[in-house]
Amino acid sequence: MKRIGLISDTHSHLEESVFKYFEPCDEIWHAGDIGDASVVDQLEAFRPLRAVYGNIDDGPLRRRFPEDLRFSVEGVEVFMTHIGGYPGRYNRRVRAILQTEPPDLYICGHSHILKVMPDKKLGFLHVNPGAAGNHGFHKVKTIVRFSVDQGHIKDFEVIELGLRGALPKAGPL
Repeated sequence: MKRIGLISDTHSHLEESVFKYFEPCDEIWHAGDIGDASVVDQLEAFRPLRAVYGNIDDGPLRRRFPEDLRFSVEGVEVFMTHIGGYPGRYNRRVRAILQTEPPDLYICGHSHILKVMPDKKLGFLHVNPGAAGNHGFHKVKTIVRFSVDQGHIKDFEVIELGLRGALPKAGPL
């Protein structure tokens, strides 16, 4: 069994609390719009990292990470990209990939909208962890934890990191 920490749309901002929430995780997956390389450097120093680049990511991040990532973990076939859509509303490029070779788990970011939903027609689970950064229209920063075990995806947890743009609370003076 592997515990996975899933994050997306950090836009150069990484909450310190992410490390606490991802402590029990074996791997961290970042679904794009990283922003600054320091975000993935910190995550990579903490746990093994798999990532794709997003539309805001610069040349160095695009050379470091692919647009699409397909891999297998604990018998679960995973396809991850940044811009792709969700069941019934995939973009043309991703729809062709998903129809040709459907994974067990399809992950994307970009929309800043948290979604965990099955694609009943193509037979896989779609996950978008929402946005963990301070840039965008989302109101609450979110990440996701889950497990993959012998071909099963389970133990989903949605974690709210706080309001977008909120400053950490100061302690007593």
